[in-house]
Amino acid sequence: MTGRLERRLLRLNDRIAALERQEHLAFEELNMHRHLDDDAQRDAAVGGPVERADSRDTAADVSRFEKVVAGLATKRNKLVEKRDQLTARLR
Repeated sequence: MTGRLERRLLRLNDRIAALERQEHLAFEELNMHRHLDDDAQRDAAVGGPVERADSRDTAADVSRFEKVVAGLATKRNKLVEKRDQLTARLR
């Protein structure tokens, strides 16, 4: 039984590590989109309809990536909780 739990814990740790990498990459991309959105919002304040449309697009990109990062964090947190439960059973 202990061997099986240990294997499950190792698999969970691998999945958690993969999600952490994905979350980090998505967060970095979110930051890039935030910078682009900041520039687009300033351009839209002094520009015309094209700049305003671009600012709406960049704001949507930021929102989309915020949801991606939040979703990855939620998945990771659930796996960490599951890992903690298995670790408690192992003791």
